[in-house]
Formats: sequence, structure tokens, C-alpha cells
Amino acid sequence: MTESLENRSADDEVRITARITGVVQGVGFRYWTARKADELMLKGTVRNNRDGSVQLVAEGPVSHAEALVSWLHSARAPGRIENMEFDVSDATGEFDEFRIVG
Repeated sequence: MTESLENRSADDEVRITARITGVVQGVGFRYWTARKADELMLKGTVRNNRDGSVQLVAEGPVSHAEALVSWLHSARAPGRIENMEFDVSDATGEFDEFRIVG
């Protein structure tokens, strides 16, 4: 079920599944996104897609997920995001850490 982060309590555990486009490959985007996710104690993965986009899956408290989304839209994030489409659902708990895939 797709929801927005605003419809959740700050303590809810959520999963963000995002497709990010723009200048997001070859600029350290995955590395810095993984470091920020670790800093926010989120778990999940980030990977490059063949079409030049990046796939992000992050799980954790709503407030931490909101902080990651805000950071991604800030000038501090590497590259340049042109579009970020994301779905919010309940966390599955399938991840033990945040890692770069591929």
C-alpha cells in the first residue's frame, strides 16, 4: 500500500522504496547515501539501475526516513536529483544493515 510519510506516527517503522533519477551515477551518490542512512540508523540497500537511475530501499522510524528524504533533496546530497518517486509501506525487517548492492 502506498502512503505518504505525513500519514504516519513518528515512531512507526516504515519502508521507503524509491527510484531516483538525475545525475546520480558516477558521483558517489550510493556511497554518500549509504553513509547518511547508516548515520540515521536506517537499514536497506541502494543500487544503480541500468537505466541510469538509482533504486533505494530504506527501513526505519518515520522521523529517520523523513530525514533521509530531506537530505536527498538538499544541496548536501551528491549529484543532482531531478525526480524521486517513492512508496511508503510497513517495514518488513528483512535487513540487518544498510549496504550498497552491485
